[in-house]
Amino acid sequence: MAYPKIDFLYLNEEDMVKAGVKDMASCVETMEEMFKLLKIGNYRMGGANGNSHGCMVMFPKESPFPEMPVDGPDRRFMAMPAYLGGKFDMAGMKWYGSNTENKQKGLPRSILTLILNDKDTGAPKAFMSANILSAYRTGAVPGVGFKYFAKDDAKVIGIVGPGVMSKTALAAAMAVRPSLQTVKVKGRGKASLDRFVQHVKDTYPNVDVYPVETIEEAVKDADIVSVSTSTPTTGDTSIYPYIAEDWIKPGAVIESTAALRFDDDFVINRARTVTDNIKLYEAWEEEMKPDAYKTVPIPAVHVMDLIAEGKMSIDQVDDLGDVLLGNIPVHRKDDEVIIYSVGGMPIEDIAWGTIVYRNALAKGIGQTLNLWDTPQMV
Repeated sequence: MAYPKIDFLYLNEEDMVKAGVKDMASCVETMEEMFKLLKIGNYRMGGANGNSHGCMVMFPKESPFPEMPVDGPDRRFMAMPAYLGGKFDMAGMKWYGSNTENKQKGLPRSILTLILNDKDTGAPKAFMSANILSAYRTGAVPGVGFKYFAKDDAKVIGIVGPGVMSKTALAAAMAVRPSLQTVKVKGRGKASLDRFVQHVKDTYPNVDVYPVETIEEAVKDADIVSVSTSTPTTGDTSIYPYIAEDWIKPGAVIESTAALRFDDDFVINRARTVTDNIKLYEAWEEEMKPDAYKTVPIPAVHVMDLIAEGKMSIDQVDDLGDVLLGNIPVHRKDDEVIIYSVGGMPIEDIAWGTIVYRNALAKGIGQTLNLWDTPQMV
C-alpha cells in the first residue's frame, strides 16, 4: 500500500504579518463569525465537556529535583486544542509557554505557536508563530463586544494595564468605534506607560492620549473601559483591580480579559453580565470549585461563584452569541452598564489562524516543510 507524503506550511512571525495577521477589522469580523458557530455548537474544545480552556502543566512551589521548574508568576505550559466548523472546518492546537522572568532575557512573557491539522487524518497543515495572532484575536474578542454594546458616538476609552493586550483591544475599539477621541491609560510603571502613550500617538495621531494615576481616573467619563492586567492569584481576591459603581459612566461597557473586581451588590442587582462563552465559565466552575474566582480572576468567574452560592441565578448572565444571533436584545435597558468578561478560547486561535493560513497559501507566503515522503512505521 502506498502512503501519501505529508507537507505542511511553516509561517514565521514575519510571514504572519505579510499574510495579514494585523488586519484588525478582518479579525473582529472573524471573531464575530466564530461566536455564531460557538453558539450553535459547531465546535469542540478540550475536556469531556468540550469547553475546557486547555490542559496546563502546574509546577510545584518546591521540588527535590534541581532541573524541575518551580512555580512562579505566569509560569505555565498549556496545550489548547480545538475544532471549529463552518467556513473554518479546521482542527488544531495552540501551545502556550509563559514565564514572567522571560522579560529579564529580552523575551516576551509568553512564547506561542499554533499548529493546524487536517480534521480527519490529524496530519499537520501549518505550523505558525502565534504571538501576534494570539494578541490580535484577544483584542478582537473585546472588539466584538464594543461593536455591539458601546454607544455609537463613544468618545473616551479608559485603559487599565498598558501591555500588548491593551494595544490590541484599543486597535479593535478604534476599528469599530472610529468616533473615539480620547485614550486614558493607567499603568504601574513609567516605562510601560511611556511606551503605550507613544504607541497611541504613532498609531492614532488624531487621538488625544494621556496617562492617569488611578483606576478611578481611567474609568470616570469613559464610554469604554478595557482592563488587562497581570495580577497574582494567591487566593486573596482583594488584591484584584477594583472599580466602584459610582465611577462608571451610565451606558459604559467594561471589558476584562484578566483580574477585575466590583462590589457584589452592584454585580447582583444592577450591572449586566455578558460572557464570551457561558459554557467556558461553567467549565471553570466545575473544574476549580469552590471559589473558582481565586484561581481565575475574571469577573464572570466570580458571578459563577455567586450563582453556586445561591446569590445569583444563571438567567442573570447573557452570552454574546445570543446577542449576535438575535436571541436576546443588544440592550435590555437604557444606559445599562455592561461587564463583558473575556476568558479566551482556542477556537479563536483556530479561527484567525485558519484565515491567515489561507491568506498565506493564496499569496505564496511561507515555507513548505516535509513531514515524510513515506512513513517508515505503519
